[in-house]
Amino acid sequence: MAAFYAFPVLAMLARSVTDPHPTLANFAHLAGDGVFLHVFGTTLRTAFIVTAGTLFLGYPVALALSRMRPTAATITLVIVLLPFWTSVLVRSYAWMVLLGRRGLINEALRALDLIDAPLRLLNTPLAVNLAMIHILLPYMILPIASVLRQIDPSLPRAAAGMGATPWGAFRQVVLPLSMPGALAGTLLVFVLSLGFYITPALVGGPRDLMLSQLIAQQVDLLNWPYAACLSVTLLAATLVLLGATQVLPGVRGAFRLGTR
Repeated sequence: MAAFYAFPVLAMLARSVTDPHPTLANFAHLAGDGVFLHVFGTTLRTAFIVTAGTLFLGYPVALALSRMRPTAATITLVIVLLPFWTSVLVRSYAWMVLLGRRGLINEALRALDLIDAPLRLLNTPLAVNLAMIHILLPYMILPIASVLRQIDPSLPRAAAGMGATPWGAFRQVVLPLSMPGALAGTLLVFVLSLGFYITPALVGGPRDLMLSQLIAQQVDLLNWPYAACLSVTLLAATLVLLGATQVLPGVRGAFRLGTR
């Protein structure tokens, strides 16, 4: 940790304030940098959308996974984990094939006479959100499923025996007890979304840069101090987010339970 994490981070921090001479000008420049503010806002917006999308899609899958028989649950779990065995680069290229002007989606819509000209799906915020949701979905499903499996099955049955409807038993018993997994998955997906690079670079457009892409651009331009400044800002934003959530009641224990 000291050699491969702490030292590089400290070196990056030092370069952001000492290259070419000791100064805080790079950080002072960020407040009035319209490009940075736009990119940072795009990064936060994308992270929120992707997190909400994975939660919306992942919770029903996790709930079904927790209620399946062992054999069916094992098969479903393999399907959920299958993306982990495929490179993120390959999955991003697959979305390029699907969303391109001559991709499968446009060709299918034209074959059904639903459109006259190809839709612009690739290199849009929609493409970035869809691809990132697909890639990060397992990080939401697994913590929620882990917590749901630990809920005593007798609790919903007891609620039903006391007159609760199936929806009422789920809303008043299962949903509150599954919140630790949902919180853990939300934190994981949101933090991972903040630093995503490959997928937005391939399926996104030039007007919808993520902060990681802006850092890569500055590195290509050999603007090392500013790239280091942006990297420190991204790291600080992530740490502030994690610190803010950890002080909320029950979040720390929820994260430990959800990632168990």
